[in-house]
Amino acid sequence: MSIDAFTRHPATVGETYGEHLAFASGIGSRLILAGLACLVHGFFPFLFERTGSRTIIALHARVTGGARARINSAADEVAATR
Repeated sequence: MSIDAFTRHPATVGETYGEHLAFASGIGSRLILAGLACLVHGFFPFLFERTGSRTIIALHARVTGGARARINSAADEVAATR
């Protein structure tokens, strides 16, 4: 496995390996915490009533917003022409 395997995808979203690691780790951590809140909510419906849905909305905005939105829309256009 070459170093290119670690840098190819981050480059497609305009990030270095370190930036991508931080971004993806942050997203993953929030997903884990939101998932745990949802599990607790299942047993105790009066707890964490909106945590899961608020987290999903916030993460969607973060992943699809800013520079990522421009990069992802350009990639979608290229894919649509194939």
